[in-house]
Amino acid sequence: MKLSKNDFSAYIEAFLAENAKVNLISKNDEKFLWEKHVFDSLAIENFFEKYGIRKKLLDIGTGGGFPSVPAAIAYPELEVYALDSIRKKLNAIENIKSALNLKNLHTICERAENLTDKYELVTSRAVASMKVLSKYASRLLSNGGYFVAYKSIKAQDEINEALPILRKNGLKVEDIIEYNLPLEENYVRNLVVLKKY
Repeated sequence: MKLSKNDFSAYIEAFLAENAKVNLISKNDEKFLWEKHVFDSLAIENFFEKYGIRKKLLDIGTGGGFPSVPAAIAYPELEVYALDSIRKKLNAIENIKSALNLKNLHTICERAENLTDKYELVTSRAVASMKVLSKYASRLLSNGGYFVAYKSIKAQDEINEALPILRKNGLKVEDIIEYNLPLEENYVRNLVVLKKY
C-alpha cells in the first residue's frame, strides 16, 4: 500500500477547512501538513508490514487526528477509535469524517484512564513521554496486543527512562522501526513497538 499526497487531497482540504476554525495544528505547520503529519501518521504501514493489520486501533490523545484519520483512510478494513478529552478537536474530526464519509472512524471524548475496553493495537503520537504513555496503553491492550509510539530520534533515551515502568506494566520493547520524513533536512522518526505480555 503506497498512497501518495494526491490520494489525500480531499482529506487535506477538509482538514484545512477545520483548522481555520479550530487550531488543530499551527498555521506555520499547514504548509508541511503532508510531510510532517499525514506522511508521518502513515508510517504505521511499517508496523503492519511486519506484524500484520489488526481489526481495531485505539489512538490515545489523537488531537488533530494523527495518526487516527490518515490510518482510517488508508485502511478501510481497520476500525479506528480516536480518543481525546478535548471535545472541540473531536468535533473537527467528526466534520472531517462526515466530509469524507469514513465509516470506520469513531471518536471517543474521554480520558485514557477512564476507558475500560481492550484493543489489539494502541497508538500515540506527540502526546507524552513513554514513561507516562506506557501506563495508559498497558491497561487498554489485550494480551499479545501492541502499543506503537511515534517518537523522535531520541526514542532510545525515552525507552531507557521508561524501562522500569514498562516491566511493571507487562510491556516489552519488540522493535524500533526507523523512517525518514520527506523533508529537505534529514528528519528521522521512530515507531517504538511494545508488546503486552
